[in-house]
Amino acid sequence: MANTNAELIFIPAPGAGHMTSMIEMAKVLVNRDQRLSVIVLVIKPPGAPSSVFGALERISFIELPQNKPPSTPNPKPKTALSLFTEFIPSHSKHVKNVVGDMINQPRTSSRIAGFVIDSFCACMIDVANELNIPTYVFFTSSAACLGFKFCVQTLADEMNKDILELSYSDTVLSVPTFANPLPTKLFWILVKTQEGVDFVLSSMRKLRGTKAILVNTFSELETYAFESLSADETIPPVYPVGPVLNLKGKPFDDDTLRWLDSQPHSSVVFLCFGSMGSFEEAQVKEIAHALEQSGHRFLWSLRRPPLDHTSRFPTDYEDLSAVLPEGFLERTRGIGKVIGWAPQVAALAHDAVGGFVSHCGWNSVLESLWFGVPLAAWPMYAEQQMIAFDMVVDKGLAVEIKLDYKRNVFDLKASSNTTVNVTAKEIESGIRRVMEDKEVRTKVKEMSAKSRSAVVEGGSSYASIGSLIQDFIKNVS
Repeated sequence: MANTNAELIFIPAPGAGHMTSMIEMAKVLVNRDQRLSVIVLVIKPPGAPSSVFGALERISFIELPQNKPPSTPNPKPKTALSLFTEFIPSHSKHVKNVVGDMINQPRTSSRIAGFVIDSFCACMIDVANELNIPTYVFFTSSAACLGFKFCVQTLADEMNKDILELSYSDTVLSVPTFANPLPTKLFWILVKTQEGVDFVLSSMRKLRGTKAILVNTFSELETYAFESLSADETIPPVYPVGPVLNLKGKPFDDDTLRWLDSQPHSSVVFLCFGSMGSFEEAQVKEIAHALEQSGHRFLWSLRRPPLDHTSRFPTDYEDLSAVLPEGFLERTRGIGKVIGWAPQVAALAHDAVGGFVSHCGWNSVLESLWFGVPLAAWPMYAEQQMIAFDMVVDKGLAVEIKLDYKRNVFDLKASSNTTVNVTAKEIESGIRRVMEDKEVRTKVKEMSAKSRSAVVEGGSSYASIGSLIQDFIKNVS
């Protein structure tokens, strides 16, 4: 049995960011050890067409059957959270069937070494246990945020705290993985509803029983969080395995690339707010005024909010001048460029880009650090407010635009009037600081070098992945 190969069953949560991170993690593992192979079980989002995945060496994809929702008269509208509480669990039977068939097939060269599941797919731990297969969790956010979720569960289960009441209490909470007390107004949006609290508590109870947790981060960035997590004997071993990034993104169009190429080194501030980031017209105008008043060169990825309830995703404007202040494009011609969708990796990698106004999605934070581009934090949804707090207040690796800004992109019925606009003055101040603060820039450059060192031979994450691989191999020996 010593030469038996180890096969890993990857189960990502539906969603481009989660899928991309897990596929990149799979590539890292199979490239490190020839004995490893990965089968990715793909859960398609409701109503999504069949996905096409290119062939990868020792990584294969199995698309699970797409469940049809039961036809009921006057169905209740689904919340975004139902994706995790109902839709993903409804695929458990398909996972059990697929993996059960694999186990029953006579195979001499390879054995299943474990499930590697997205943290939002905690329901699959039950399937793994039933099949007597160890489970590993891949956490796509920060170690600090992982610690927050464990902290919430401890508060509820051991201290009998009402988490929902706490999240609206407008106070601060000492969270072991954050160096400074965390304001409750910055809590992950998941714990702002009872349905979300119940989901977090259920998930974290299950996660405590897993073999190990892989986190897309590196120990030099989150030393404080890792010391806290390793000190808690009720938490499984936590492996920093990052930064795990897809650095082969799409290129710029020729026109934008020519414009960037003509700009001085580190002179351009890049504004981009992720795949779901968009603003109403009043906020767009505040951003435009801030850019104009700052005097800094800029590249702005400006997207239009979803037009109806059929999609949560922004689109590109047909006519940018329709939403921008009158004459803005003419007045800023030469020093600024407004575009639609932007290839974020290509922008951050470009020599002309010297600052990044971002929503603070974890992948975006890791990319900004990788390329040594200082970040101005403008979080919008999910756990982004906590990530922004950690980067600005705990680590001094970013400057603030507005830490408590919230835009509920997941609830299309929510009125846009519930979001308070960030003023041009606040935005201009953030832009000036991210472009001019030499202390933050120096810190970010130092962390950039550490992030690159972490993943190469001799680095912290490289060693961590090596230990993890030994664990996988041991499972089939």
